[in-house]
Amino acid sequence: MASAAEALGLARQLGDSCRFYKVGSELFTAAGGAIVHELQDELGADVFLDLKLHDIPNTVAGAVRSAAALGVRLLTVHASGGRAMLEAAQEAARHSAARGSACDLLAVTVLTSFDATTLGDAWGRTGVAIEREVVRLADDAARAGLHGVVCSGAEASALRAAHGDRLALLVPGIRLAGGSAHDQRRVMTPAAAQSAGARYLILGRAVTAAADPRRAMQTVLSELAAGA
Repeated sequence: MASAAEALGLARQLGDSCRFYKVGSELFTAAGGAIVHELQDELGADVFLDLKLHDIPNTVAGAVRSAAALGVRLLTVHASGGRAMLEAAQEAARHSAARGSACDLLAVTVLTSFDATTLGDAWGRTGVAIEREVVRLADDAARAGLHGVVCSGAEASALRAAHGDRLALLVPGIRLAGGSAHDQRRVMTPAAAQSAGARYLILGRAVTAAADPRRAMQTVLSELAAGA
């Protein structure tokens, strides 16, 4: 969503079928904290602020405090920012929670727009194994005390095997059966992601790009209920 009006229009259309919305960097840059408050106050929804913070530890800690003050429930940081950054972010979240502004942190491992070839190109390495890199980055997030990680459904089982329920798994790149992958490389259906151990799903264009978003949302909910 590129504007507050567009985002709120979709949220109103979905109504009570969805009460947890992602605000990404495009929308947050356009609308700022106001869109968070509108989703919370008008619709009674929780907000996942997907900013993928990646900077020096002190700067990220400050951004975490600011996001927590907005009342967002989930916030992303990049696991590749390193242990010191992750620990600073988690400490800021802990202090904010103690002051009544709880915000759980999720570390982004490897973006779902990457496959092994494109990730190797970006990192200047050959022989990159995505699952191994995701597990390595998730280990850093767990040691830093974060709530969970963002991974594709393809890595969810490996992370559950390594960490059990310790890390909440958020899986983006969700597509309904037969739907377009768009610019994603590692996609999965809602039921498959749920079965692999995902706690949170990012539906994105599986719903927002549908001809009838509310109907698409109901299809997702039915699929998840059947697999529960």
